[in-house]
Amino acid sequence: MPETPKHSVSVAGVVVDDNGRVLVIKRRDNGHWEPPGGVLELSESFEAGVRREIAEETGISVEVERLTGVYKNMTRGVVALVFRCRPLSLRPSATDEAVTVRWVNPSEVVGLMDPAYAIRIDDALGESAAATRTHDGVQLMQA
Repeated sequence: MPETPKHSVSVAGVVVDDNGRVLVIKRRDNGHWEPPGGVLELSESFEAGVRREIAEETGISVEVERLTGVYKNMTRGVVALVFRCRPLSLRPSATDEAVTVRWVNPSEVVGLMDPAYAIRIDDALGESAAATRTHDGVQLMQA
C-alpha cells in the first residue's frame, strides 16, 4: 500500500488599500518579495491564520474578504490558500520575518516577484471565482 502523501497548508493575504495599492513583504529568510503569509497552524481557521500571519509579518490588522485562489507548489508539496484582505491600519513595519514591508502599485508586482507569487496578486485583484494553479516554486505550470 502506498504511503499517504504529506502536504503542508499555508495561507497568504493580498491586502489592498483604498487606493488600490497592495501590501508586500521582502522575506528575511530568502530575500524574495511576496504577499504576507505562512503555514496554517492545526488549531486555526483559514481566516484566523491569514490575520495572524499578516500581523506577524507586517504589524497591521486586516479584515479577510474572500478566497481568491488555491496554489500548489508541486516541488515542495505546499498548498497555499490566498485571500483578499482589507487593511484596518495603514502603517506596516519591518518584523522578525520581513526585512521590508511596503505598499506598491499593482504595476510594480511583476518586477518584484517570481511569477508563482505575482499571479496571486493578479488573481486577488480580479473579480473571477477563486483560481487554482500549480507551480514549481518560481514558475507557473500548465494545467
